[in-house]
Amino acid sequence: MAKYLVIVESPAKVKTIKKFLGASYDVEASNGHVRDLPKSQMGIDIEHDYEPKYITIRGKGDILANLRKKVKKADKVYLATDPDREGEAISWHLMAALKLEDKRVQRITFNEITKTAVKASLKAPREIDMNLVDAQQARRVLDRMVGYSISPLLWAKVKRGLSAGRVQSAALRIICDREEEIAAFIPQEYWSLEAELLCAGAKKPMRVKFYGDRKQKLAIESREKLEEILSGLQGAEFRIADIRESERVKKQPLPFTTSTLQQEAASVLNFSTQKTMRLAQQLYEGVEVKGQGSVGIITYLRTDSTRVSDEARAAAAAYIAGEYGDGYAASGGGNEKAGARIQDAHEAIRPTDVTLTPARIKESLSRDQLRLYQLIWRRFMASQMAPAVYAVTNVKIDAGAYRFTAAASRVKFDGFTAVYGDPDEKGEANTLSKNLSADTELTLKEFDYKQHFTQPPAHYTEASLVRALEEAGIGRPSTYAPTITTIIARRYVAKENKNLYVTELGEVVNRIMKEAFPTLVDVAFTANMESLLDGVEEGVVKWKTIIRNFYPDLKEAVDQAENRLEAVKIEDEVTDEICENCGRHMVIKYGPHGKFLACPGFPECRNTKPYFEKTGVACPLCGGEVVIKKTKKGRRYYGCSNNPECGFMSWQKPSGQVCPRCGSWMAEKGSKLICTGESCGYVSEKKE
Repeated sequence: MAKYLVIVESPAKVKTIKKFLGASYDVEASNGHVRDLPKSQMGIDIEHDYEPKYITIRGKGDILANLRKKVKKADKVYLATDPDREGEAISWHLMAALKLEDKRVQRITFNEITKTAVKASLKAPREIDMNLVDAQQARRVLDRMVGYSISPLLWAKVKRGLSAGRVQSAALRIICDREEEIAAFIPQEYWSLEAELLCAGAKKPMRVKFYGDRKQKLAIESREKLEEILSGLQGAEFRIADIRESERVKKQPLPFTTSTLQQEAASVLNFSTQKTMRLAQQLYEGVEVKGQGSVGIITYLRTDSTRVSDEARAAAAAYIAGEYGDGYAASGGGNEKAGARIQDAHEAIRPTDVTLTPARIKESLSRDQLRLYQLIWRRFMASQMAPAVYAVTNVKIDAGAYRFTAAASRVKFDGFTAVYGDPDEKGEANTLSKNLSADTELTLKEFDYKQHFTQPPAHYTEASLVRALEEAGIGRPSTYAPTITTIIARRYVAKENKNLYVTELGEVVNRIMKEAFPTLVDVAFTANMESLLDGVEEGVVKWKTIIRNFYPDLKEAVDQAENRLEAVKIEDEVTDEICENCGRHMVIKYGPHGKFLACPGFPECRNTKPYFEKTGVACPLCGGEVVIKKTKKGRRYYGCSNNPECGFMSWQKPSGQVCPRCGSWMAEKGSKLICTGESCGYVSEKKE
């Protein structure tokens, strides 16, 4: 009997795929990449047209030896690594490492690990796509050039162990820019005004919101403006000016891409991007389902497309019609999205079999696997269902010269929300009487007004950073999670309560990168580089053309930065702090968490201390010295040197001045001083 060898990436797939193929097929795993650039050097031959120097990855010798034995026995070899650039490159490296040039070798790919998909792939084998391989080679070489050229400069300037990367540096820049926006933000005061009205014949009062006058919307910027409006409403008669009934259609959501899955899993399940990808990989590679054995229950998890196959669409329509009724299936197949940056290489992330409901396979999955699968299953089913329809009532109410409005909605047809809840429609507090008309008598019960202040832009979370990277065209589905993981692991960014904060170390690295390598941290440049890599994949750009154009500029920037560093000898900053052990003046050094004090007598004296930079400002609570401190994760804040006796702490720098309006302490915000009193809002110019 003919013997065929199928080589996949992950050992987890072996059992699943072997079950589909039978005794004439042998399935083995490469455990990911088998060749890579060496760690000890850049590994790119600049003199010979940037040729990469690939070596066998340490620890892969036994795996390759086993695969060579299997290859010798096989009549034909199928390379079945993942269906993306990375997977194509792994197949190409396997060709070289196993010396398969003279063997019968073909490449097969499948978007889902099901019996139908795997068997179909064997009927449509192909050659290795060198455009995909070259796109991956270009990315790998670019990233290696950036990392191995710039990281030594960061070691010299800051500390050893730091790194710079093409995508991670742009991501750090995005976070730093947002932190600067937040730091410079000046809150603006505004007020909201509502009225509670009693309607003749209605049991419950109606809450209406201040809109403006009868011509335009008006903002209430101050207490004085509020008092003026309330004065104008004294004794005013409230009457209905207009009632409008309308219908609002809420479209079904799109099925998940890698990016939207990471965002939704972070929002709904509180999963990190790394955890989401790990669990999705398990669901894709195969889980033990009772009665079916090991089966992949979702399609390939790295995709930027919302496309769905005709077969999957038909299966979903049949299921929806059976479970919910004919009216619930989408007419026209739901909405799809296309864009210039979308590669559309794979389908959206969806269940491989819609009849494998979360309830049906609950016992086969871990708690977190089930929660993620449930999210994917519901989102896909919702994407194939009809839109939700709401009946909306808008009411305009006039009082004196001013206008109030009220709105309410009710569900006419739940559509996709029957399976995938609509958070936007929750908490509809206002209810309007069914008998409301232009003649309805309204009586004022009371006014309700509140002071507010505008809020700064939100700190990035992993989910919103993924969205920002995707919108800017930086990175691709497979790079979002590793990029975020890297900048957190390097301690450039700290994660606290979902939010990402730049650490002191991150600020230093970003400043150096912006000064020495402005192009590399430029978002538009990084996005353009991604487009060029897509061009390589499409066969319209040669990968070495990108490298030839990129490296000379990088080399020039590195040389200039090195010259500047040599011209400025970096010496440890000496402080007034005396070492208790040996009496020397301690110096400031950089560690994994930022600056610290160390004795210059190292290694004889190994004394170290936390370093607190003085601000020259007295503590608003006890009069002690305000110093700059850091949280355990490296985020900077202002605290009192008399801690723990004094508990003063602020994210904003105290100015040493008090508010002339309420007596609270003032904080610095760029060129302004702002009052920290909760309901004051006083702002003044900072005196130089």
